[in-house]
Amino acid sequence: MIIQGDALIELKKLPAESVDCCITSPPYYGLRDYGCVGQIGLESTIDEYIAKLTDVFHEVKRVLKADGTLWVNIADSYNGSGKGRNADGSMAMLRSDKQQSNRGSTVGSIVKTSIHNIKPKDLIGVPWLLAFALRADGWYWRQVNVWDKPNCMPESVKDRCTTSHEYMLLFSKSTRYYFDWKAIQESCVGFDKSSPRGSKGTLTPNAGRRKGNRKTFRGGGAYTSGASFDNSTEKQNDSHGNSPNDKGLRRKRSVWRVSTAAGHSIHFATFPPKLIEPCVLAGSRPDGVVLDPFAGSGTTGKVAKANKRDFILIELSEEYAQICREQTEDL
Repeated sequence: MIIQGDALIELKKLPAESVDCCITSPPYYGLRDYGCVGQIGLESTIDEYIAKLTDVFHEVKRVLKADGTLWVNIADSYNGSGKGRNADGSMAMLRSDKQQSNRGSTVGSIVKTSIHNIKPKDLIGVPWLLAFALRADGWYWRQVNVWDKPNCMPESVKDRCTTSHEYMLLFSKSTRYYFDWKAIQESCVGFDKSSPRGSKGTLTPNAGRRKGNRKTFRGGGAYTSGASFDNSTEKQNDSHGNSPNDKGLRRKRSVWRVSTAAGHSIHFATFPPKLIEPCVLAGSRPDGVVLDPFAGSGTTGKVAKANKRDFILIELSEEYAQICREQTEDL
């Protein structure tokens, strides 16, 4: 189902406890003007922005099943500027009548944030403000997953490091919720079951040496008092946990290294399918329903459909809603 309209209004029309999980990326604060009446992201204060998102996610909580989860992709920004090359607070607002080459967008002008009670160049802390607000509204804040972008946008700032990450915040409606950890296991780098050590390789008793209460074995990783084994992904280890690993898989970590995807020719802010796939697989059952109230170009629906889930996409822009239809009809 693809719905064109305001997220808050349209969510109120959906029946309670009808959705397995919600995966979305709301418009970032003070980043871009999409030219849509009622759009979120251009509020005069950060408090107003957070309040609007909280209202939307309050309705998301109502339509989620009791064991449902919410996954929110969101990034931070600096006061006095937009993101990217404006993030040091030194540049004026970019013109809206020309394509922004650093974002690859043909629509939506970059805007400049200005918060009176935060100093210019201060990091605003948008993800944390949103997380605190959602927690206060009854959500269980379960985890901060870091989206590590190996092909991040270059920045010209010289007084800090280039930002190469965003966040995927995980919330749940209840203390106990559906989470299929087996469906998103990741490979242990260097795992080779056919090697002499294989997954059950033996440690050489005389190969280690004492360092206080820590004993390190050459080729066998390191452990403390025999309680935990080295889970490094950079080399082959005898174990990737507290027992031998026969499958070459481990539980997914909280840092997700995913390259950014080329945006749609009209919508620049598309998140890559590989970022959404773990959320779909872990957060919903096969044949379940995945919701995205800020659908954009429809990536959530596309990934959900590819993994045999139904989807509900809500998009304010009529133009983007049409893109959603095109993206999901091809599957």
